[in-house]
Amino acid sequence: MSISSQISELKLFSKKEKLEVVDSFQESKTAKQPGRSQFGLMIKGIEEGKADGILAWHPDRLARNSVDGGKIVYLLDTGKLKDLKFPTFWFENTPQGKFSLNIAFSQSKYYVDNLSENIKRGYRQKLRQGLLPSIAPFGYLNNRYTKGIDIDPPKAKYVRLAFSLYATGDYTIKSIANFFEKKGLRSLKGHVLSYSCIHRLLKNPVYYGVIRFNDQIYQGVHKPLITKKLFDQVQAVFGHRTSKIKRRKTHNYPFTGLIHCKSCTCSITAEKQKGHIYYRCTKKKGVCSQKYLRQDLLVKQMSYIIKKVSLKDGWAEKMIRELDRDKVSYQKLDNSITQKLTAKRLQISSKLDHLLDLNLDGLIDQDQYNRKRSQLINQKVDIDQSLREFRSQSQNRLEPIYKLIFSASQAKKLINTKDYNKMYFFMKKIGSNFLLNNQKLEFDPKIGWRVLLKNTDCPDWRRVRDSNP
Repeated sequence: MSISSQISELKLFSKKEKLEVVDSFQESKTAKQPGRSQFGLMIKGIEEGKADGILAWHPDRLARNSVDGGKIVYLLDTGKLKDLKFPTFWFENTPQGKFSLNIAFSQSKYYVDNLSENIKRGYRQKLRQGLLPSIAPFGYLNNRYTKGIDIDPPKAKYVRLAFSLYATGDYTIKSIANFFEKKGLRSLKGHVLSYSCIHRLLKNPVYYGVIRFNDQIYQGVHKPLITKKLFDQVQAVFGHRTSKIKRRKTHNYPFTGLIHCKSCTCSITAEKQKGHIYYRCTKKKGVCSQKYLRQDLLVKQMSYIIKKVSLKDGWAEKMIRELDRDKVSYQKLDNSITQKLTAKRLQISSKLDHLLDLNLDGLIDQDQYNRKRSQLINQKVDIDQSLREFRSQSQNRLEPIYKLIFSASQAKKLINTKDYNKMYFFMKKIGSNFLLNNQKLEFDPKIGWRVLLKNTDCPDWRRVRDSNP
């Protein structure tokens, strides 16, 4: 019953029994745990002699834990509490009555403990099935039939937008919350989405398909709204802001954060002087002899590097055709190896069946059977692992080369570009450890690009035949 209904019933009961009510206490906290404030005030009043009885709807309203139940029984034993009255439970201040009261308190505690275990068990079962055991987050709706969550299309697009905006690093939680408020978005209870609500939204992995519950991650069966990559980008922005790392301002100085000084290994910073952007050593470790380098001269050096790695017209098509031919031969080889591993796996399965027959016929003892069976199962596990690794490698073997050819064929578009952000990311793609040495840009080419940088004067894109094939 509701609290108001209980109060009405107790008033009628007190008139019927002709009881004098000294004070009334209404407790909203659960009786499962000790420490209720109103319960404490009631006990204090009884100990001070303000009253010698308690009127309640049921014993479980007084206590569902051993501490509070013990206090009631102790007051009955000491005589400070003379009687208890319940409309739904009979009590008499006798040894039998206190025994029945203890049983009622114990039953109440058992009910609460058992209910807690049943709820936890239900949560675990839903998590095993990949279902969210709580109210659907913003952007989803609870499905009463499947017990899962479905996408709420009108709100889902704003969830995706929030992740996309925050991942750029140019938007704050406050700006996203204000944007949502202007769009009229509201929570389930009709409230404006607070900053903390947006923060929890951007931290919730449920949007890329997993469920976080009690610090554990479970695979969900619901449809994700974003990719794991986008979620990781958002968390990276959170990390940068938490650690107070200053983000690179691409609209002012596009190449800061890319280059270090070769002399002292400090970062290269930038500043604007007389209408030009200059890059120089930060000199955080002391005096440094490296000179300034104007941005247009740095761009000129990068354009020369990009020109060296860019493919001539028509080369990419020829290289792709050649790779396609290689891909066919690789597939034939892969199929042959896969068939051999699969055949070996079938042989082991057959040996296991034969071994089981020998054991059932009594031709080998149990120790021999267990030892040989363990050996065969381990061999089978090794083959399964080899098959998984081989299939994964064979699928991705030529993919990096395709990507390199495509990037190199598109590189020529960046030679005279004014979009320095694209130039920045392309340089990061082809090399690492960028250093400024006497106004010259030096770096370590990455695998694949190393060949293009060192063989730009080759008359043909195909290498010559090895002297010892």
